[in-house]
Amino acid sequence: MTDGHKQPVSVLVVIHTAALDVLLLERAAHPGFWQSVTGSREGDEALIDTARREVLEETGIDTASGQLVDWQMTNTFEIFTEWRHRYAPGVRHNTEHVFSLQLADRPAIVTAPDEHRDWQWLPWQEAAECCFSWSNREAILMLPKMHLATT
Repeated sequence: MTDGHKQPVSVLVVIHTAALDVLLLERAAHPGFWQSVTGSREGDEALIDTARREVLEETGIDTASGQLVDWQMTNTFEIFTEWRHRYAPGVRHNTEHVFSLQLADRPAIVTAPDEHRDWQWLPWQEAAECCFSWSNREAILMLPKMHLATT
């Protein structure tokens, strides 16, 4: 945070298995809104560290147990009106940096109850259909191609 406001710089981490089962989290404040791990950078931390921190905070997964990959891809989108109060006055857009985390299996998840109410593992096509965020949906649809490039 800067001056009590969130930075308009975030990460999206698509967590998946080698079989391309994808982990989705349901937002606590918005039942039915499913997403991958997301979160804003804090201070001047490196984006890879933001990804590591957010995965641990939101799922209980230590990224050292898998393969964390920076896709070197960003998305810019307008911040939903209901969430703009978290940012400095006048901030309307966020830049999201995309990562993936491949795990050997599908571990049980420990969610942060103030952020997420449920979780599920789904085949990548089904996971993409469930996402409310266009950038999250697009990242999941790119997963097979990105997975081949990193194996």
